Amino acid sequence: MANLPWLRHRKKDIPGDLWVRCPSCDATVFNKDLDDRLKTCPKCSFHLPLSSHLRVAYTLDPGSWQEFDAGMETLDALGFMDRKPYPAKLAESALSTGCKEAMRYGLGTLDGRALVFGTLEFRFMGGSMGVVVGEKVTRAIELALRRRLPLVLVSASGGARMHEGILSLMQMAKTCSALHAYREAGGFYVSLCTHPTTGGVTASWAMAADVILAEPGALIGFAGPRVIEGTIKKKLPAGFQTAEFLLEKGQIDGIVSRTDVRPTLARLLAYAPWSGLAPAASAP
Repeated sequence: MANLPWLRHRKKDIPGDLWVRCPSCDATVFNKDLDDRLKTCPKCSFHLPLSSHLRVAYTLDPGSWQEFDAGMETLDALGFMDRKPYPAKLAESALSTGCKEAMRYGLGTLDGRALVFGTLEFRFMGGSMGVVVGEKVTRAIELALRRRLPLVLVSASGGARMHEGILSLMQMAKTCSALHAYREAGGFYVSLCTHPTTGGVTASWAMAADVILAEPGALIGFAGPRVIEGTIKKKLPAGFQTAEFLLEKGQIDGIVSRTDVRPTLARLLAYAPWSGLAPAASAP
């Protein structure tokens, strides 16, 4: 061993982020293979969680993203405290995600077609919907209405944010009211539900679209299965609240693998009443 010093340092020469273990099939996957497949497992096709940054990069044309209201921050209107103050939790989420809040929206293009695009960041407090998230969703809808552009929103959320109480629940009505005005004016809205899409987000804008799509295996529902079973005192069927179960029951319109999201959205947006073919104007 003394004559083979390279053996003692061999592990240090191998980067620790080359491999990822799939949480579904437990296979060890080369990280580059995951990147090539947009973070889906090459062994079992499990869809790993995506950051909002990767969601934008994987969906929109390169260089077309113009984010609005990125600096909008939440106020602690209720002085909420559990294990730590609410502002401290917000600060931790902002530091770990690089986002001021859980919703990001703006203008972009997809295959050269302009649209308004928004996506939730699940790493920011579980993608929960508080006042700022509701305001950003509403502003995204209003922007699409003003510019006469199609709208695509991607959800990944644990639901309404309990730290903001009734102020959070009010965002359900607020976003749906904005969607009603958008639809009445002739707008076209596509919702993509990813794992998980639950609670107040499911009960409002995520399921109020002209076309509702979901990624394979995504959990989509209002209350969790254990809560429902405890309430109705019955065993729920296998696969309850998965995207596949909801498609079978007619609650969503389609299941789309992540690698097919771009071409699927491009085909759908080609039928939108507002074509979005004109270049998107610059952000104010």
